Amino acid sequence: MGSFVLYGPVTLRGKVEISGAKNAALPILASIPLIKGTTVLHNVPRLEDVHTMIQILRSIGVKVEWKGENTLLAINEGRCTGDVPYELVRKMRASFNILGPLTLSVGKASVAQPGGCAIGLRPVNFHIDGLEKLGFSVSISHGTVHATAPGHVDEGEVVVSFPRVSVGATEHIMTTAAGMKGLTLQINNAAQEPEIEDLQNFLNGCGARITGAGTSSLTVEGVEELQGCEYTIMYDRIEAGTYLIAAAATHGEVEVVNACSNHLGALLEVFEYMGVNFTCNENGITVKAGDVYKPVKIEVNPYPGFPTDLQPQILAMLSTVKGVSLVKENVFKSRFGHVPELNRMGASIVVEDSVAVVEGVEELTGAPVEATDLRAAAALLIAALMAKGETIISHIEHIFRGYEKVIEKFRGLGVNIVYEPRDVE
Repeated sequence: MGSFVLYGPVTLRGKVEISGAKNAALPILASIPLIKGTTVLHNVPRLEDVHTMIQILRSIGVKVEWKGENTLLAINEGRCTGDVPYELVRKMRASFNILGPLTLSVGKASVAQPGGCAIGLRPVNFHIDGLEKLGFSVSISHGTVHATAPGHVDEGEVVVSFPRVSVGATEHIMTTAAGMKGLTLQINNAAQEPEIEDLQNFLNGCGARITGAGTSSLTVEGVEELQGCEYTIMYDRIEAGTYLIAAAATHGEVEVVNACSNHLGALLEVFEYMGVNFTCNENGITVKAGDVYKPVKIEVNPYPGFPTDLQPQILAMLSTVKGVSLVKENVFKSRFGHVPELNRMGASIVVEDSVAVVEGVEELTGAPVEATDLRAAAALLIAALMAKGETIISHIEHIFRGYEKVIEKFRGLGVNIVYEPRDVE
């Protein structure tokens, strides 16, 4: 594990271009075992999680190679194997979404229960229940999930109603059902994230028949075969939101190119209430931050609510907003590992149940802190930009899972980041 060393405070200025969306690329890549022939994907971010998914695909027999900076070529010749190595699956949760497509492709498959960021309990029971509704036989032994595809698909409608919104389970079940000819799947209480719309658009480009993505009700009409296509992945709304918050938190002026205002409505509503000046156009969003912000109450909810993946970053920003702000986390209720680290930098944040009570302080001060997960790393980076003096953020490798060229991009905004490959003692 390595560290970032930064000296603050820094006022961000300039332009930053947003990369392709990690959370769109991963479920699309997980669908490849179902898709015959050649798939060409553009705007794929070069991130640790994407590299892990590529390794998984290669391990089961899919040919994957980069063509240029952000174009990926995947060739599925129909000779996949059904065992996914544990050492790869343990690295990230999104790898579990390969289970259904791979099982349907080869008949039987085994995938270890996934790892990923420690941001709270994220069981895979919704995934398993959904696969069983589709006719799969599923068992768990010694931390590995074993699945067998149905011998034949019964024609008719299957209804899957999730007790709670789950992005991963929605993507997993809709993708698997897309390749089951004769079956019509209705998903109720589906997640509505833009990344699910992106997945629907990709799969439909491969011959699937899916409607309703972006709403709480999805319909999938299974087809006999999916064929590879050429597709451009959407831009990353969470990366865009992170740079927008960083610009506002440092009272800077930053043009965030490729930021889509339609995908960031909840964040922009918070900005408007707080007094953050911003403008939107077809090329992106520009923040021209004000001098004084108002405290705010935020409810973190599934899309279109305020994103849980931006909660740590906005919490860092609110730490110096005069008054008391409240942030209630309704998605991952224990996702507050960054709070003790922000308090080490002088913040005054108390977590009561799933609510962070933030009493704004005059300033943050640099300190040695530790990143506990991907978005916590981004939050501590923002806090370091706000803070007076030196901040050393250890275990910073988390950030490379979700932010492409993060060092280069922040340097382009005027930040002097020193990356130490090993933790500073």
